[in-house]
Amino acid sequence: MDYEGNSWIWDGVSYSSHLFGGLMLTAALLGLSSSYFGGIGVPSLPYSWSGLGVFDKKRGGKRRVRVYMDGCFDLMHYGHANALRQAKSLGDELIVGLVSDEEILANKGPPVLSMEERLALVSGLKWVDEVIPDAPYAITEQFMNRLFHEYKVDYIIHGDDPCLLPDGTDAYAVAKKAGRYKQIKRTEGVSSTDIVGRILSSLGDTKVCKDYNGADARPEEGSQLKGAHLAHFLPTSRRIVQFSNGKGPGPNARIVYIDGAFDLFHAGHVEILKRARQLGDFLLVGVHTDETVSEHRGSHYPIMQLHERSLSVLACRFVDEVIIGAPWEITSDMITTFNISLVVHGTVAEKSQNCDIDPYKVPKTKGIFRILDSPKEVTTTSVAQRIMANHEAYKKRNAKKATSEKKYYEEKKYVSGD
Repeated sequence: MDYEGNSWIWDGVSYSSHLFGGLMLTAALLGLSSSYFGGIGVPSLPYSWSGLGVFDKKRGGKRRVRVYMDGCFDLMHYGHANALRQAKSLGDELIVGLVSDEEILANKGPPVLSMEERLALVSGLKWVDEVIPDAPYAITEQFMNRLFHEYKVDYIIHGDDPCLLPDGTDAYAVAKKAGRYKQIKRTEGVSSTDIVGRILSSLGDTKVCKDYNGADARPEEGSQLKGAHLAHFLPTSRRIVQFSNGKGPGPNARIVYIDGAFDLFHAGHVEILKRARQLGDFLLVGVHTDETVSEHRGSHYPIMQLHERSLSVLACRFVDEVIIGAPWEITSDMITTFNISLVVHGTVAEKSQNCDIDPYKVPKTKGIFRILDSPKEVTTTSVAQRIMANHEAYKKRNAKKATSEKKYYEEKKYVSGD
């Protein structure tokens, strides 16, 4: 809603091969006028953000429009984030219904992430104002009336792809009949089914060694991934801007830097980013290139490609800016260029196969490096191992979903919007 009327004049997306060997995007160069999220105070309920003034779009006496969108949001990805961004643009406050584990199991198959993990991911998105846990998979008349009267919802939102119940009926038929349904455009190139397919594509072994930052990395036990599926995502400059906060740090801001692959963006990522943001005024996140991730994590990584991972990080409410294609080694020139005050790294991380260089040597020498206790034990590998451990169940789930995905693409028509 903030950016829909802009003319998309790009004043500065610059490439710096000397510093990054990749693409570097700064919101300060974009020259956009929307305000960035500056209020870091976290309310007592982690899934309720509706009381914070930073989300206000309309002020005065006019009643604010409240919209509702539900979903499983399992293996949270940038497609989910973009759907919620679009939903928010249709109103002033976005309420998200998070389908229960039991409902997912009954309608789609076993969920990969727990309710707690999915709640952390959805609550961590910058466009979400409130979350309703344990929402039903189908919009019944009883639940719809609860949304209208208890939550003061004006419209129920869903994507242009069909959502069918096991009996073949439309999960949103009741909302459509009531005239309170609005549709958004599905984000092409990614789905949870696609990601599970990438993970199931092939298995292999990898070696690891102790990294220099002292992180208590989780061991990679048993079979691992390699040869991930080719991603079909086509990144555009417009999408990156839509996800960006659109403003750089102030002249005296304390800038905190954290880097990583941020592959299969999970609850552990959200929690460490939240903790890092609390240490300063502006959180700059470096997302490593696909080649860097493969070199240090193994050929089976990354599961998500660079721009997919960057959008997932940009969607997080605790992130102010992202370096797309950040270097593995943090240099003195980089610290000066971005005026970095503190470099942080979590205690839980994937181990590196290439331990010749300590990437944090310079910030350690300058006395601006700090290890943060990771609030959660989850890693990209541990999430992938959940799927591999229940290989047959997820293979069956994907085969069922693949049929409907194929039909959608065969019958797909252009839908305006983004």
